[in-house]
Formats: sequence, structure tokens, C-alpha cells
Amino acid sequence: MPKDTSLTSYVARFIVDTPARRIPRDVMHLAKRSILDGIGLALAGNAAESGRLVRAYLRKLGCTSNRGATIIGTNLKAPARFAAFANGIAIHADDYDDTQLAVAKDRVYGLLTHPTAPALPAALAIGEAANRSGLDVLTAYEIAVEVETKLCEAIAPRHYDDGFHSTATFGTLAAAAAAARLMGLDREQTRRALGIAASQSAGLRENFGTMTKPFHPGRSAESGIVAAEFAALGWTATPIVLEAGRGFFKAAGGGYDPAAIDGKLGAPWTFAFPGVSIKPHPSGSLTHPGMGLMLELIREHDIRPRDVVRVRVGTNRHMPNALIHHRPKNELQAKFSMEFCMAILLLERKAGLAEFTDETVNRRDVRRMIEKVEFSVHPEAEAAGYEKMTTIIDVDLADGRTVGGRADFGKGSPANPMTDEALADKFRECAAWGGLAKPNAQKIVDAVFGLEKARSIRELTRLLALPNKTRTTNKN
Repeated sequence: MPKDTSLTSYVARFIVDTPARRIPRDVMHLAKRSILDGIGLALAGNAAESGRLVRAYLRKLGCTSNRGATIIGTNLKAPARFAAFANGIAIHADDYDDTQLAVAKDRVYGLLTHPTAPALPAALAIGEAANRSGLDVLTAYEIAVEVETKLCEAIAPRHYDDGFHSTATFGTLAAAAAAARLMGLDREQTRRALGIAASQSAGLRENFGTMTKPFHPGRSAESGIVAAEFAALGWTATPIVLEAGRGFFKAAGGGYDPAAIDGKLGAPWTFAFPGVSIKPHPSGSLTHPGMGLMLELIREHDIRPRDVVRVRVGTNRHMPNALIHHRPKNELQAKFSMEFCMAILLLERKAGLAEFTDETVNRRDVRRMIEKVEFSVHPEAEAAGYEKMTTIIDVDLADGRTVGGRADFGKGSPANPMTDEALADKFRECAAWGGLAKPNAQKIVDAVFGLEKARSIRELTRLLALPNKTRTTNKN
């Protein structure tokens, strides 16, 4: 019988057959950094209004209890699919989560996926429910991210340009990969899981700036688990869902680049190249090069709000296509507003969780500063290539000077990475925002960086539950 060389078969083999020992140590470490980041964001995100609504919904379904998988930052557990749903929403709630970098110049950096938001909740939930080891969960997460990012790189850019949210669409396949791996599905079962997952894959960018954007990775994490669970039961699906003429790549993007995926899974691992960027600010990743540059200009020239006459921000044409809220009215819209992100830095010299609130967005001084910011396409940025997020800033000052500069990448990218300690500080900020005590935060940091040594993932997940809270933030 001839060997099956289909793309879906290749992906399924990678999910099932890749041993943990094949993953280089430095790649393992980079994955643990993103896991720590994701857990911190889940702690912060489940304290948001969206977290309250999700918990109310799950209680109404009658599926929360003290059994199952942990809903991070709460005292609740639920069946794996629903815990993954809640945690996926929470990780993406503040738009503070990691971002895939692009390889090809026409694959838009920052517009590929947020890889951890759908992949980690599925891996943690199934791992906890099945009492798998820390190494098992870490490996499944790595494999899921690899599948998610390489498939996303391969699809024709029309997928994103025409309105699909790739974190939602490819996140479903990532979650299915993590669940299939941890459930011990064989190759055929895993192919069917991918087939089922692809038919659930959905999410539209028109919902950016609303609660439905973080809903996307939550639903993706849940849908991937459902796909694997049905495949394990014997549910049927096409074995060639990715490459078929009426399959995922064709229907969702008009086609794909075989050279971007054939033989590329784990060769190299995405965490190694081109890398995954970790956010320093809770806003769309496309704002970050400009935000880093603006902070440099403010500090270097000691720019005060009263000094600013006009700010001109230029980028490639894809960035305004995502940063669509030019006069935001709430903090969710502000996350996709270059104008707000420039304004808040000029006023506060910082932009963290506390600055992205509805109250801050609607302050009079913020509104006035936003009016001074002009955001448009710049020919130099357009020519730089879409795998970068080139941002060019000029600030006209009251004394007649103009100061400015150019940035291609933001802080937290592989070109300008956070140290482990800076990442741990971000985690502690998010954990405190979510109500976690400082001593417990350090225990989680230590547990994640030693994850491969844990005999059970429950050693970590038990640290992620908080007592019943009465407080929620005014976030989203």
C-alpha cells in the first residue's frame, strides 16, 4: 500500500509521533515563558467583566463544580471543554497575549495568530482532567503551537485580509492538536479530529474592539477539545481537510503555499525561528513598535503634554486595517487605536492594565491629545515588508522642533526580548490584577519554569485556583 503523503496525514503524524526529546531545550524554555505569560493573563482576564459573564453562563448550564479542570483565577472547575472556553477568553481578554512572527514578506507580522490563547487552555484542561505529567502538557502545547503557526503561515494572506481572525480559525486546529496528543489518539483519530475541528473553525475581525474578539480563542479551545473527544468516539470526518479542493485552505483563504508547511513542522520550531513576541502593553501588537519608539522619544527629549502640537504616525497599509478605532469610546476599542496608544504615553509615560480603562479613554485630556495624532500609511513603512511592523513617528513640538524615528519591532519581540525576570514581573502585575497573593505568584513562576519535572500537571493547576471573589475590575 503506498504511503499516504497528504498534508493532513503529515500534520497528524507530527502530532502523534513527535517525542518530547526532539524538542530542543531552548525551545522548551521559550514555550515555558509563553505558558507563564498565558497563565498571568488568564488570572487578569478572569477578573474582567467578560470573566464574570462567562462564569454566569457556565453556572446557568449547571456545569461548574469542584470537579473537572480549573477555571484559572476562580474557585470553580468544569468539564475540560468549558474550562478551556473560559480560560481562552480570559487569556485574550486584555489583548496582552503573545503574537506569532511571520517568515514571508506577504505574511503580515502581528496579523497571524496569538498562539497561546487557544493552545494552552486546551492543553491545561485535558492534561488536568487526565492527570498527565508536566512534560506531557508542555510537549502537547509545543506541538499545538507549531501546528497552529505553521498552518497559519501557509494559508494565502486573503484569509486575514478578507476578515477572518486567524487566532480563532487556526486556534481551533491548535486546540485539537493539543487535545489529541494528550488523549493518546492515534494517527487516524487525529486526522479525523482535524477534520472535525476545521468545520468548527470561525471568527471575524469585524468584532475587534468588543468582547467577541476574546470569545474567539475561548471557543477555539473548546471546539478543539470537542473535535478530539468526538474523534475518540469514532466520529467520522474527511481525512484530507486541509488540502482538499473544498477543504480548509481553499475555502478559508483561496489556497496555500505548500513550501511554507511541507516538511516544516519542527524544522525549525516556530519558537526558535522566527519566534513568538510577548507583549509589553495590553493592546494590539501592531501598536507596540510605535509605543516603544514613542516612549524613547518622550524620555530622550523630555516631551511634556503641553509641548505637543502634532503627532504623525505612519505604517504599512495592513496596520490601519486592524487598528480601526481612531476615536475610541471604551478600553476595548482603545486596544485597537494607534491614536489612543500614542496619546496615553504622551500623557502618562506608561500604558499598562491600569491605563486601559473606560474612564481613562474618556478623560478630557486624553480626548484632546488623540485629536493631535494623525495615523496613516507611510511609503517607507509600506516598502519595508509586511513581516515587519515598521512604524515611523514625527512629533511636532511647540518650540518649532520636530523629533522622530523609526521602529520595525516592539519590545518583547525576539529582536528586543524581555528577560525572564521582566517577564516574571509582567506575570506578577497580571496576577495581582487578578487578586492572586504575591507568595502564590512566585510559586507559579517556579512551577512553570520547572514544568517538565512535575509528575502531574495538577501540581501547577492547584496553584491557579483562587477563593471565591466578590471583586471584578471595570475591564471589558
